[in-house]
Amino acid sequence: MVFKRKAYKQLLEWKNNYADSYSILVEGARRVGKSTLVEEFAKNEYKSYILIDFSNASDDIMDCFEDINNLNRFFLRLQTVTGTELYEHDSVIVFDEIQLFPKARQAIKFLVKDGRYHYIETGSLISIKKNIKDIVIPSEEMKINLYPLDYEEFLMAIGDNSYNLTKKFYDDKTPTGQSLNRKLLKDFRIYMAVGGMPQAVNAYIENKNFVQIDRIKREIISLYEDDFRKIDSSGKLSMMYRSIPAQLSKNKKFSVSAATGKRKTSKDDERIFDLIDSKTVLVSYNTNNPQTTLSDTKDLDYFKLYVADTGLFVTMMFMDRPETENEIYAKLLSDKLPANLGFLYENVVAQMIVSSNRELYYHTWEKKNSNHKYEVDFLISHMADIYALEVKSSGTGKHESIDEFKRKYSGKRAIVISQKDLNMEGDIEYIPIYMTPYLLEVII
Repeated sequence: MVFKRKAYKQLLEWKNNYADSYSILVEGARRVGKSTLVEEFAKNEYKSYILIDFSNASDDIMDCFEDINNLNRFFLRLQTVTGTELYEHDSVIVFDEIQLFPKARQAIKFLVKDGRYHYIETGSLISIKKNIKDIVIPSEEMKINLYPLDYEEFLMAIGDNSYNLTKKFYDDKTPTGQSLNRKLLKDFRIYMAVGGMPQAVNAYIENKNFVQIDRIKREIISLYEDDFRKIDSSGKLSMMYRSIPAQLSKNKKFSVSAATGKRKTSKDDERIFDLIDSKTVLVSYNTNNPQTTLSDTKDLDYFKLYVADTGLFVTMMFMDRPETENEIYAKLLSDKLPANLGFLYENVVAQMIVSSNRELYYHTWEKKNSNHKYEVDFLISHMADIYALEVKSSGTGKHESIDEFKRKYSGKRAIVISQKDLNMEGDIEYIPIYMTPYLLEVII
């Protein structure tokens, strides 16, 4: 199925305002729907298009690039081989999985300057050094990120129109009420269980059971790990990826040694960058001083990793089992998983923050005259304000860290994201987890 994606609007803005001077590169992890998005856009917005998939392009297609220095001949051969006529100023050429053929990416500079057509690129693992070390990256290239379906996109995909209706409660600062809050939480947990990978969402729409949906997610994880092994034959990169749920459960910074069982080496730093570049994970940096610009005080050696799709995260939590039984998903949907799985909720909040085109930051500090450490899960800056977010898996419980944060940094806005209905207690705002996107919209 072709799902409605917010990135379509970004592509439209590029076409209307920038496409005569820039190509656009749609980056994202594999299987997030890049190819589907750009082909749908090309069909709808242009008189004709040619899509070249470098993962399975024919020899005839590849031979066309031998004439790239003679653009008249290149375009003539390309049209002949594909059987598609190109129209000046009303056709687009799509280079799919362009990281597999760096020569095409380098040619973007000359193609854009020629001005006859528009160009869209898609790529996974696009910035890994070995793919671009011998080429000049074109300056005539804009970029957008495509993530797994966010919660609003998921609801649109399954035909649920409650997103904008529920937003009215947030805008009016009105609690939804106990019964409706329970229903909305259950709906959101379905999103957590399925995730935003288009194949998994499609399976859910087709009424597949969670064993079948889980099998699809395992195939995607296996695909990622195959990619990692191509980059890093030692297997350490795959170990780092697979270790993320276990490391988050301990609520500590990411440790390479904990993932690999070996002492960290300088090569491991490269592996971390490769993992982040793959877009399969999200990185959150500890910031040393949340009173100033977060990016200026981030500690590059002190960070957490999250899985880019919470549906995949759920599957990774139980990868030790041959197949995740429906029972596990039933417990998640009914909120009967053990309380110590709160880091699962933390992962989905991280995913929502990144989907709103923000970087992730958190803050840790020690209590004076004590070894006790406090930690605020997420910090978001907005103009001169800092928003401190603490994520809870239930609607109850202490929030000692955010209380202490308010005392230490007066004037900062404190928000507890949990299953508790919309509420204000003192100077701390409570919002149910399904309203997190509304908060992020307000502080864009």
